[in-house]
Amino acid sequence: MFLPLYPGKAPRILIMANYVQRTINRWFNRLLGAAAGGNFSGQEERHAANRTTRDYVWNTIGLGFWGLMFPLLTIVITQLVGVEQAGMFSMAFVIGLLLTFLANYGVRTFQISDIEEVHSFSDYQIHRLATCVIMIVAGFLYCTFRGYSPEMFTVSMGVYAYRMIDGLADVYEGRLQQMNKLYLAGISQGIRSFLVLVVFSLCLLVTRDLGISCIAMAVAAVVSLLLLTLPLALFETPKSQGFSLQSVGELFKHCFPLFIALFLFNLIDSMPKFVMEGMLGYDNQLYFNALYFPAQAILIITQFVYKPQLLRCANLWADPAKRKRFDLMILVITAAIVILTLVMVLVMGWFGLSLMGFLYGIDFEQFRNLCFLMLFAGGVAAGIDFLYQMITVLRQQKSVMLPYLITLVFAVVTPLILINLAGLQGIVIRYLIIMGILFVLLVVQYFRIRLKLADEVAADYSSSNHYSRRSELKAERSRRSRRQQRIDGRTGNRDAGGDRHRK
Repeated sequence: MFLPLYPGKAPRILIMANYVQRTINRWFNRLLGAAAGGNFSGQEERHAANRTTRDYVWNTIGLGFWGLMFPLLTIVITQLVGVEQAGMFSMAFVIGLLLTFLANYGVRTFQISDIEEVHSFSDYQIHRLATCVIMIVAGFLYCTFRGYSPEMFTVSMGVYAYRMIDGLADVYEGRLQQMNKLYLAGISQGIRSFLVLVVFSLCLLVTRDLGISCIAMAVAAVVSLLLLTLPLALFETPKSQGFSLQSVGELFKHCFPLFIALFLFNLIDSMPKFVMEGMLGYDNQLYFNALYFPAQAILIITQFVYKPQLLRCANLWADPAKRKRFDLMILVITAAIVILTLVMVLVMGWFGLSLMGFLYGIDFEQFRNLCFLMLFAGGVAAGIDFLYQMITVLRQQKSVMLPYLITLVFAVVTPLILINLAGLQGIVIRYLIIMGILFVLLVVQYFRIRLKLADEVAADYSSSNHYSRRSELKAERSRRSRRQQRIDGRTGNRDAGGDRHRK
């Protein structure tokens, strides 16, 4: 029996456990009450909006769990069933991530910056259901085309199903962010990721079967969507209007450039992995992705900083008087990316590689220089992601297609050459070169867009001033005319009075 350290006071862990239990009980009571009444959207909202501190904290926790999923799962797989199986899972997860961009269709930033709600939430839901169906069909066709073994097919389809549910949940979490309740979206994302990690790890520990564990991962994601994410979005946001097929079609049209840009970016990013699958063993997939995880941390931490500010950025841009603050925010976040990259280089050089070796049971000191190159590439990738989001806020998403297409051409040509020359080292060098090319092209494109919009604002301002000046001149002439009429009237009265006097 454990006694509290202070008489009359319960241990903190017991207090926390009681709090969690009460929270879960309240949630399920609310859920069951809404289900019994048959009305989820008509429930009273219980969580306030505009909680900036909570937004940052819970969005960080949610993105943190989501970002750690891949590396943690590969560590678990490596320790339990070996490097080869971990490489197979890594390849399936990479393709699943590529397919996730098909499910998301680049809509998240467009959705949360839809301040006037031009498209209803029902439109966004129908659109997302359609893209998720397309995604899972595309995944099945890819596995069939590749001629995967039954084991790899099961692993891949389990991962794709999980990524599909993750993409479907994104539209509900986007709705929460649109209503200034990003912290609730972070809670939803964090719980889903944690549940999936626990279920997968326990299943793999018990069965030692990677395929079954991947299916269990997808089932856990479905449970979290139905019991938490979907009802939370319906409870805590206004009831949506009905959907319009025309509006859904417009979403496909307007967001197509966003989808193409994100899909091409991830395709460019994943190109060496596809090439490695045919030329190198699955163990190289694990080594490459293990080196990529610290670089990915730069991207995730950067998203911690700017994602809660996307709605604010949209509002700043909507007010022409505040656009200098918009530019200042971009400069500050860009500087933060540079500093973060340098900090990650110091951390990995000091103890990060040793920690990775301990977690994976592999000696990563042999990859020290490759790790540093990968970190610099990760910093550039974070800058690319941030610039893309800002261009979307400016509603200039069509303009990013050309830089991505140009970079894709380089990405298709360079992998085979570098792999043949330098193997894994060539893959990392190629990644840095391609990210650098894309970043430079996007920076040039952003400045072109910004200057173009600045000229349009100046032209509107000049036209407005010209119209205002013309109005002032017209009003001044009108005032002078009325003044002259009054003078003429008084003069006429005096003349008439003088005539009467003379008579």
